[in-house]
Amino acid sequence: MDRQDYLNKWKDLAPIEVKMIEKSGRCTHELGDTFYFKNPYDKPKDLCNALLHVLDLYTWRVELGFPSWEADDENIYRIHCPSKKGTVWQMRKISPEDFP
Repeated sequence: MDRQDYLNKWKDLAPIEVKMIEKSGRCTHELGDTFYFKNPYDKPKDLCNALLHVLDLYTWRVELGFPSWEADDENIYRIHCPSKKGTVWQMRKISPEDFP
Protein backbone atom coordinates (compact mmCIF):
# COMPACT_ATOMS: atom_id res chain seq x y z
CA MET A 1 0.00 0.00 0.00
CA ASP A 2 1.42 3.37 -0.94
CA ARG A 3 0.54 6.76 0.51
CA GLN A 4 -2.20 7.44 -2.04
CA ASP A 5 -3.84 4.07 -1.34
CA TYR A 6 -3.79 4.96 2.35
CA LEU A 7 -5.36 8.38 1.74
CA ASN A 8 -8.03 6.82 -0.45
CA LYS A 9 -8.82 4.25 2.24
CA TRP A 10 -9.08 7.03 4.81
CA LYS A 11 -11.75 8.73 2.66
CA ASP A 12 -13.79 5.52 2.76
CA LEU A 13 -14.03 5.36 6.56
CA ALA A 14 -17.62 5.41 7.81
CA PRO A 15 -19.01 6.70 11.11
CA ILE A 16 -19.68 4.31 13.97
CA GLU A 17 -22.85 4.52 16.05
CA VAL A 18 -22.74 3.52 19.72
CA LYS A 19 -26.11 3.12 21.44
CA MET A 20 -27.01 1.98 24.97
CA ILE A 21 -29.34 -1.01 24.68
CA GLU A 22 -29.34 -2.30 28.28
CA LYS A 23 -28.95 -0.64 31.67
CA SER A 24 -28.78 -2.69 34.85
CA GLY A 25 -26.78 -0.49 37.20
CA ARG A 26 -25.80 3.08 37.91
CA CYS A 27 -24.73 5.12 34.93
CA THR A 28 -24.87 8.77 33.98
CA HIS A 29 -26.21 7.73 30.56
CA GLU A 30 -29.74 6.61 29.85
CA LEU A 31 -31.18 3.74 27.82
CA GLY A 32 -31.20 4.72 24.15
CA ASP A 33 -28.44 7.32 24.47
CA THR A 34 -26.53 7.35 21.20
CA PHE A 35 -23.05 8.63 20.39
CA TYR A 36 -20.99 8.66 17.20
CA PHE A 37 -17.37 8.16 16.23
CA LYS A 38 -16.82 10.20 13.06
CA ASN A 39 -13.97 7.75 12.51
CA PRO A 40 -12.08 5.44 14.90
CA TYR A 41 -9.81 8.31 15.97
CA ASP A 42 -12.55 10.92 16.50
CA LYS A 43 -14.07 9.81 19.81
CA PRO A 44 -17.48 10.99 20.99
CA LYS A 45 -17.45 13.67 23.63
CA ASP A 46 -19.40 13.24 26.88
CA LEU A 47 -18.98 9.46 26.95
CA CYS A 48 -17.30 8.16 30.10
CA ASN A 49 -13.60 7.35 29.81
CA ALA A 50 -13.99 3.82 31.20
CA LEU A 51 -16.48 2.92 28.47
CA LEU A 52 -14.37 4.62 25.79
CA HIS A 53 -11.43 2.48 26.85
CA VAL A 54 -13.47 -0.68 26.18
CA LEU A 55 -15.00 0.62 22.94
CA ASP A 56 -11.54 1.51 21.61
CA LEU A 57 -10.76 -2.21 21.49
CA TYR A 58 -13.50 -2.70 18.87
CA THR A 59 -13.68 0.49 16.77
CA TRP A 60 -11.34 -0.78 14.05
CA ARG A 61 -13.06 -4.17 13.97
CA VAL A 62 -16.37 -2.40 13.36
CA GLU A 63 -14.83 0.00 10.84
CA LEU A 64 -13.13 -2.73 8.81
CA GLY A 65 -16.22 -4.94 8.84
CA PHE A 66 -14.82 -7.85 10.83
CA PRO A 67 -17.75 -10.10 11.76
CA SER A 68 -18.76 -10.01 15.40
CA TRP A 69 -19.72 -12.96 17.58
CA GLU A 70 -23.41 -11.92 17.53
CA ALA A 71 -25.43 -14.76 16.00
CA ASP A 72 -28.36 -12.51 15.07
CA ASP A 73 -26.27 -9.85 13.30
CA GLU A 74 -22.53 -10.13 12.63
CA ASN A 75 -22.42 -6.42 11.68
CA ILE A 76 -22.95 -5.25 15.25
CA TYR A 77 -20.95 -5.64 18.42
CA ARG A 78 -22.61 -5.63 21.84
CA ILE A 79 -20.12 -4.42 24.41
CA HIS A 80 -20.52 -4.30 28.20
CA CYS A 81 -19.12 -1.35 30.11
CA PRO A 82 -16.47 -2.18 32.74
CA SER A 83 -18.92 -1.95 35.66
CA LYS A 84 -20.15 -5.34 36.87
CA LYS A 85 -23.74 -4.00 36.91
CA GLY A 86 -23.36 -1.48 34.16
CA THR A 87 -24.62 -1.06 30.65
CA VAL A 88 -24.52 -2.78 27.27
CA TRP A 89 -23.77 -0.76 24.15
CA GLN A 90 -24.32 -1.68 20.53
CA MET A 91 -21.65 -0.62 18.04
CA ARG A 92 -22.27 -0.56 14.31
CA LYS A 93 -20.97 1.17 11.23
CA ILE A 94 -23.43 3.56 9.61
CA SER A 95 -23.49 5.32 6.27
CA PRO A 96 -22.09 8.86 6.16
CA GLU A 97 -25.59 10.09 5.20
CA ASP A 98 -26.91 8.89 8.60
CA PHE A 99 -24.19 10.72 10.54
CA PRO A 100 -25.80 13.60 12.45
